[in-house]
Amino acid sequence: HNLTMTGGKEILHKMKEKVLGPSDPDLGKGKSKMSKHVTHGFHLVKGRSNHAMEDYVVAEFKHVDDNELGLFAIFDGHAGHTVPDYLRSHLFDNIINEPDFWTDPADSVKRAYSETDSTILEKSGELGRGGSTAVTAILINCRKLVVANIGDSRAVLCENGVAIPLSVDHEPTTESDDIKNRGGFVSNFPGDVARVDGQLAVSRAFGDKTLKIHMTSEPHMTVKMIDDGGEFVILASDGLWKVMSNQEAVDAIKDIKDARSAAKHLTEEALNRKSSDDISCIVVRFH
Repeated sequence: HNLTMTGGKEILHKMKEKVLGPSDPDLGKGKSKMSKHVTHGFHLVKGRSNHAMEDYVVAEFKHVDDNELGLFAIFDGHAGHTVPDYLRSHLFDNIINEPDFWTDPADSVKRAYSETDSTILEKSGELGRGGSTAVTAILINCRKLVVANIGDSRAVLCENGVAIPLSVDHEPTTESDDIKNRGGFVSNFPGDVARVDGQLAVSRAFGDKTLKIHMTSEPHMTVKMIDDGGEFVILASDGLWKVMSNQEAVDAIKDIKDARSAAKHLTEEALNRKSSDDISCIVVRFH
């Protein structure tokens, strides 16, 4: 009897995970073919809101010519899931197809972000007027990490035990001058976060057609060489960072060797700390 119970629970849990995240839970982890030490894992938890999960994840290694690319991203949608879903399917292809990608990856990422955003705005008839934040990390041949972000999902590197931010949170308060210069405003109602034009709690995003004249989709860029001190990178949506500092997140998983277990542990820790948002987390371990 006990056996069937756990069996049943296991199946239910698997089904639940399948429904929650657009990524197949059986592929919740993977590893590099170039370096057997480089692994990744991810985990997603739907928030307590009454709308469907709006976080979308990419985590995969891909061979392009004689190179290996680790492609990692979290897209945190708002006002619908169509824009983050579109980004999950198209953004990395757009980046890799940039003619200068191999010689100037950072510039190619910037250009692809901008071109992809233009396409999303053109397609707002079918994609709707929602939007999405993005944090993307491309690991080139297990050595060079190219990180870009717009919005408040975050990438953090653990180097010799120390948390190093690789992204910058784009919050309306810190960018209010830019927003005002473009003719927008930042609301600050008591008991609420600062919002662009009284609506959006991030100051940079893909999509958001009605607000776009007042905000930007230009990403913050960081290029980092991973050396022996580089232990792992965490990519996570703001559901994690609202309740944990960078260093707390790094400390929480520094002894967990399995990348997927580490990602799962972080999402559980965020839930313990009463995060009510969708929480998505990717961990890439370098050794």
